[in-house]
Amino acid sequence: MTSRTILDVHALQNVPPSNLNRDDTGAPKTAQYGGVTRARVSSQSWKRATRRYFETILDPGELGVRTKRVAELLAERITALAPAINGAAALALASEVLQTATGSKIEPPKRKVDAAKKNGTDDPAPESSYLLFLSSRQLDNLAALALEGADDIKAFLKDKDAKARAKKIADSRHSVDIALFGRMVADSIDINVDAATQVAHALSVHRAETESDYFTAVDDRGDAEPGAGMIGTVDFNSATLYRYAAVDVDLLQRNLGAGLDEGEAPATPVRRAVEAFLEAFVSSLPTGKINTFGNHTLPDAVIITLRTTRPVSFVSAFEKPVTPDCNGGYLEPACERLADYAPEIERAYGGDTSQTWLLRVGPATAKLSTLGDEIPSLTRLVTTVGAAVAQRLEHRG
Repeated sequence: MTSRTILDVHALQNVPPSNLNRDDTGAPKTAQYGGVTRARVSSQSWKRATRRYFETILDPGELGVRTKRVAELLAERITALAPAINGAAALALASEVLQTATGSKIEPPKRKVDAAKKNGTDDPAPESSYLLFLSSRQLDNLAALALEGADDIKAFLKDKDAKARAKKIADSRHSVDIALFGRMVADSIDINVDAATQVAHALSVHRAETESDYFTAVDDRGDAEPGAGMIGTVDFNSATLYRYAAVDVDLLQRNLGAGLDEGEAPATPVRRAVEAFLEAFVSSLPTGKINTFGNHTLPDAVIITLRTTRPVSFVSAFEKPVTPDCNGGYLEPACERLADYAPEIERAYGGDTSQTWLLRVGPATAKLSTLGDEIPSLTRLVTTVGAAVAQRLEHRG
C-alpha cells in the first residue's frame, strides 16, 4: 500500500452561552448523536472563520477571493497596470478574459439592469452567476493577459494559444485557501480544485439544551410612559465541543505545486500552508452573535497526528454522551474518555507509522498527556508540525 501523508487535528473547546452558528429560525444549530441532542457548529461556519483568520497571518498575495463580483476585481487590476483603461473599458476586458478562463457567464444581473433602467442610473457591473474563487496571483496574471489583447480582446481570445493560456492561469498558482478548501467552477469542471482539507461539524461531547434570553431595550430619550423601547428573545446554548479536521498533505502539495519560487525548497509552500491552517483552525472562532455573548474562548486541548494511512476521527469516544463529574463540568471527563479511546483505536487498527503532538491547558486535561509529545505553546506546536511535514515530504521526494 502506498504511504500517504495525512494530518489529523482534534480539539476540545469550552464555549459558554453563545450562538456561534444559527439555523433558519435563529436558534443554535443542533444534531442528534448517540441518541441525544448535541450542540453543533457546521463545518462551513468554521471553515469560513478559518479563512477569515488567514487574513491576519498571511500576505494578501497568498490568498484568494470568492465573489460574484470578480469582474470588478479584475478590472481594478487592469486599471492599476494601465491607468488609461478604466471604467467600462476595463470591465469589458475583464469579462471577456474571465469567460474564457473559467467558462462562467459574466454579465450584469437582469434584476439590476431592470432597476437601472427604471431609476435612470448607470448600467450595473457584470457579475458571475455564482461565486468564483480565484487567487490573487491568478487575477494578477489574468490582468496582464487582458492587456496583451486590449486592442481587440475578442479576436485575441479566439487564438488557441491565448485561450489555453487563460485556462492555465486559472488553474495554476493556487492560493493557500483554494488549495486547502477547494474550488468548484460549475461551467468548467476541468479547473475545479479538490479540497485538501476536510472539516467535521463540531459537536458537543454531551447533551445540550437550547435556552432563550428575554431582553428589553430602553429608549434613552424616553418619557415617563412605562414600557420598553424594544423587547425580544435570543436563543443560545453552551457546550464542550469536539472539533476535528484532516489535511491530505499529498493533495495539498499537488494543489500548490512544489517550490515554485527561485531558491525555494520543494516542501516550503506546503509547510507554509500547513502551519497557516493549524494556527487558523485552532485559533479561529465563528462570529455568530459574538457582540451579544462575547464568547471568546480557545481550545483547552489540541491533539495533532501525522499519519501514513488515512484520517481517523475520535468522535466515537463521545457517542455515549459525557456526563458531568462530581464537581460539575464536562472537560475533564471528556479528556479521560478521549485518553482511553484513542489508544484503543490505534491498537486495534495498527500499522500506521504516526507522530502525535499535544497542546493542553490546566489540570483537567492531564490524562491526555499520554497521547503524544507535549508542546508548551501554539507557536511551537505549529512550527514543530510544519517541520515534521516538510521532513516527511523531502524524505519521500
